[in-house]
Amino acid sequence: MFDVILTLFGIIFTILTLMVLAAMLIWGERRLLGIWQDRLGPNRVGPFGILQTAADMIKIFFKEDWIPPFAEKAVFFFAPCVVVITMLMAFAVVPFSPSLGIIDLNIGILFFLAMSALAGYSTILAGWSSNNKYALLGGMRSAAQMISYDVFMGLSLMGVVMLSGSFNLREIVEAQRDVWYIIPQFVGFCIFMVAGIAESHRLPFDLPEAEHEIIAGFHTEYSGMKFGLFFVGEYLGVILISALTVVLFLGGWLGPVLPPFIWFCLKTLLVILFIILLRAALPRPRFDQLMAFGWKYMLPLALINLVLTGAIGLALG
Repeated sequence: MFDVILTLFGIIFTILTLMVLAAMLIWGERRLLGIWQDRLGPNRVGPFGILQTAADMIKIFFKEDWIPPFAEKAVFFFAPCVVVITMLMAFAVVPFSPSLGIIDLNIGILFFLAMSALAGYSTILAGWSSNNKYALLGGMRSAAQMISYDVFMGLSLMGVVMLSGSFNLREIVEAQRDVWYIIPQFVGFCIFMVAGIAESHRLPFDLPEAEHEIIAGFHTEYSGMKFGLFFVGEYLGVILISALTVVLFLGGWLGPVLPPFIWFCLKTLLVILFIILLRAALPRPRFDQLMAFGWKYMLPLALINLVLTGAIGLALG
């Protein structure tokens, strides 16, 4: 009984912490983009504009929650919930330290890939249920993008599975005590990062919601809290991809002197800063260029990396 209560407390604490981090990340990204692009970020509400996110949340809470009369109302209402639920469920298998985590699952990588794939239904359902041509185009783009890059993401992780001999995320971290997998699996690391950014619809891969082409894509008709859920889901995805990158390629919580959880947080923060920097530095490609890049370059690279990892593993016994 005590174990059940402890697990429930851990789940509630993790969810609340992640929601606060997602809100803080919105402010942090705005400030950093202001610095990197030589312009002012949030600087009016609170010190350094830190209360700007709180002001935005108050606005979203009190903004009219409008549902278009021509929309499929049940699906339209449910779609934003999917991305938040799947992202939070994926965090259940992330080990934050040797003793901190919700569940130690033997198929942790497969569970993460499953939740990542299910998150794609959020944008697809939102685009279809809106009964709007721009939203439908955004949903179709999202479906093509997520299905394609799911393939490359899964293949990029098979090299890590070969080296560690396990799908368990804790065992993968422990297997990196001698060398972090970013060194023998640098190609897999690059493919995973690109696929992860595409999966979370971050710039330069935010084509399902490209405002210069399709207004706002799949969430064109959304407002109020339902729009806010899409926003929170995107930032939860950034935190999730960064945490998984640390676990799979950067040694997880491993490091000298500092406590394991601190090492995990510092590494995750660095990856998040890198993803934000990409938004500040790179232009958005055309959608056909994005798809061609995936199938013409990412897929062959992922397969070559998989074959070479297996061949070297067999050669070394």
